[in-house]
Amino acid sequence: MTKVSSNSSQVKLNQEALPLSGLSWEGQYDKLMGFRQTAYEALGTGRDAFFELGDAVLLTPSADSFAELSLSPVFRRQWSSVYEALQDGRPDREALLRLYALQIPTTGRPVFVGDHTAWPRLSARTLRDRTIEHHPTKIWGNKPITIGQGYSTVAFLPDTAQNWTLPLLHERIESTTDPIQKGADQLRRVRAVLQIRPISLWDSEYGCAPFVKATADIDADKVVRIRPNRCLWGCPPPYRGWGRPAQHGAKFKPSDPQTWPEPAQTLHVIDEKLGPVVVQLFENLHFREAPKQPFLLIRIHRVDAKGTRREPKDLFIAWIGETPPPLEDWWPLYLRRFAIECWYHFAKSRLHWTLPRLKTPEQCQRWSDLMPLLTWQVWMAKSIVTDCPLPWQKPQTKLTPKRAIQSIGGILTQIGTPARMPKPRGKSPGWPKGWPRTKAPRYEVVKKSKKRQT
Repeated sequence: MTKVSSNSSQVKLNQEALPLSGLSWEGQYDKLMGFRQTAYEALGTGRDAFFELGDAVLLTPSADSFAELSLSPVFRRQWSSVYEALQDGRPDREALLRLYALQIPTTGRPVFVGDHTAWPRLSARTLRDRTIEHHPTKIWGNKPITIGQGYSTVAFLPDTAQNWTLPLLHERIESTTDPIQKGADQLRRVRAVLQIRPISLWDSEYGCAPFVKATADIDADKVVRIRPNRCLWGCPPPYRGWGRPAQHGAKFKPSDPQTWPEPAQTLHVIDEKLGPVVVQLFENLHFREAPKQPFLLIRIHRVDAKGTRREPKDLFIAWIGETPPPLEDWWPLYLRRFAIECWYHFAKSRLHWTLPRLKTPEQCQRWSDLMPLLTWQVWMAKSIVTDCPLPWQKPQTKLTPKRAIQSIGGILTQIGTPARMPKPRGKSPGWPKGWPRTKAPRYEVVKKSKKRQT
C-alpha cells in the first residue's frame, strides 16, 4: 500500500512465553512436547481418552461418523470410549486459556478477533437448548437461518501473511444470553490473562450500543464495523444555562452523505488489491444509548472499482478505545478479521467439529473445547513438520493449517502421548432386568425475543 497524500482450576503452567520463530528446531520440538503435557494435565477427569480422541482427530482426515475416530491407531481404547470421554471429561477451560495465553509473544500489541457461528442440529429434538441461529444459505431469497446451537469465539491472530487463527475460547451461547454479551464476557476473560493491552476486531453485529457499554470497563481497544443503516450522533452543543444539558449533537447517518460533517482527516492511498482508496476520519461520534463512550469513525471509499460485478459499498469502521494508530495502519487492520472465517471452515471440515450428534449441551461444549487445543498444536508443529503434499498438490514453503495438519503424523509419532495405557474393565453388565425403558425427552426450539440495537 502506497500513501499518496494526507491532511489533518489449579494446573501448574511451566511454559515460557517465547515466540516459536525465535526457537531452534529442538526448542520448538521440546516446546510442543511440554505444551501437550501441560494440556493433558488440564483435561481433568477422563483425560486419557479425551487426549487420545484429540490425537485421533489430528490423524483422521475424513470420517463418516463420530465412532470412526476410534479406528485411528492412536486411539487405543474401544469405540465406546469416544463417547465416554465426552461424558466423563471435565476439561479446565480457564487453565487451558492461561496455557494458550502463555504462547502469545509479549513483543508488540496482540491482535484478537471475535465472532460467532452456528452448529446446525435441525433434527436433534432430544437436544436441550436449541435456538434459531444465523446460517448462510446458497439459495437466493431464503432466510439465512438454521436450528442448532451458536458458539462464540475469541481468537489470536499471529501474523498478517497467512490465514492462521488461534482460538482461545470457543464456547456455546446459551439461550439466556446473546452473542454480544457472550463476546464481551469472553473478551474480559481473555484480557485478564494478558500482560499487554490488546486490539480486538469485531464484525458489524457488534457495532451497537449494547456491545460498547458491555465492554466499556475492559482495558482493550476495539475495531468494529458499523452498518450503514445505523444512526450515530456527534458531540452535544455547549450548555445554554437552563434546562437539561443536551446529550447528543448533530445526527450522523453513514447511508446519508448529507448528514456528514467535514472530516477531520482525509487520506488517499493506493492499495495493492483495492486500487485507489479514500479514507476519511470523523471524530467524537457515539450511539444514542451510549453517549459517554465516544469513538472515531472512518469511511473507506474505493475510487475506481472497475472490473467488479457490482459497485462496492463504502466501509465504515469505528475505533473504540485509546489513541489509534495512523490511518494507513489502522484501516487495513480490520481486514485481518476475516481470518476467523477460515478457522471456522477448518474446524468444521478438517477437525470434524460438527460431525458428532451428541445428546446434551454439556457434551457439545466439551467436544468444542478440544478445537482450540488441536489448533494450537497444529500451529506449534507447523515449523518443525516436513511438508507432505499429495500427488496433485504443489509444495508449500509457508504451510496453511490444512497442510500442516496433513504432515503432523510423523511429529506425533516421535513425541508420543502422555495418555496412559487403557486398563481392561471386563464386560459391562448391560441394562438391568426390570428397569423400564423410557424415551428421551423432547425439547422445543427456544425462540429469543428480538431486541432493538441502537
